[in-house]
Amino acid sequence: MEAPRQPRLLDQVRERCRVRHYSLRTEQAYTHWIRRYILFHGKRHPLDMGAPQVEAFLTHLAVQEDVAPSTQNQALAGILFLYRDVLGIELPWLDGVTRAKKPPRLPVVLNRDEVRALLAQLDGMYWLLASLMYGSGLRLMEALRLRVKDVDLERREVTVREGKGGKDRRTMLPGTLVEPLTRQREKVAAIHALDRDNNLAAVYLPHALSRKYPNAGKELAWQFLFPASQPGIDPRSGIRRRHHLHESAVQRAIKGAVRAAGILKPASSHTLRHSFATHLLEDGYDIRTVQELLGHSDVRTTQIYTHVLNRGGLAVRSPLDGG
Repeated sequence: MEAPRQPRLLDQVRERCRVRHYSLRTEQAYTHWIRRYILFHGKRHPLDMGAPQVEAFLTHLAVQEDVAPSTQNQALAGILFLYRDVLGIELPWLDGVTRAKKPPRLPVVLNRDEVRALLAQLDGMYWLLASLMYGSGLRLMEALRLRVKDVDLERREVTVREGKGGKDRRTMLPGTLVEPLTRQREKVAAIHALDRDNNLAAVYLPHALSRKYPNAGKELAWQFLFPASQPGIDPRSGIRRRHHLHESAVQRAIKGAVRAAGILKPASSHTLRHSFATHLLEDGYDIRTVQELLGHSDVRTTQIYTHVLNRGGLAVRSPLDGG
């Protein structure tokens, strides 16, 4: 009897990502960089390559393609995952890699009038999402992945589950958003009722929750707070279900609002989170409090905002203004 055929390498990578409960975005990123690595070396099998080939590929990304440090690090993470978790090989320390240089950049921050002008150009779910990103300090994907149960309107609290680094955290919910969020929950309930009447599959649940709580995906509490207008096909399971609003739609709406508001800064959805942190520090809040609200594991990440506080040239008085 013939032995079963070994799955293709990239299928093994996908399977291992799912065993490790990695997000679809991580799975897609890892398979992309592993494919690029193999093609770069003329389709050689990774078992026939090692640290020198990995170093050559990563150096090529930094020198010839001039990628950002985060991109190079993502490529390295994907290749290390391939060797360590899929092929069971530990690579030696990669000390021959030319690292992509990270230019020192301060975050783009809007002043309060600019934030108000931007929000005034948005409506509906886009206004509510942008208001949450600014008012609660959420990343775009954190806001989009919110479930109905993650927003406590009575306690005015937002629970961010599995934020960057896989950590949960709690942050504030602005009082001005309680009423709009109440209406949004009512809309979600109506959409959910319609989906149930149409026998649409349950909403996607992270990790092993769907096995532990098989009916949770059919409950209102687990529905996405910002659902897509139409159901779609789950790329992993092939099941037709309703997912959350796509991030590209929100990014387009915010980019259009920035332009319509006449804001000349290169602002994006993440600028709202930067502005949240900076304005809290300007109001005198302790940097450790801001660190906790943002979910930063290292306070040094939060300290970047101290460099963009509204202090007019680092609080130095210009000699032109002297008397």
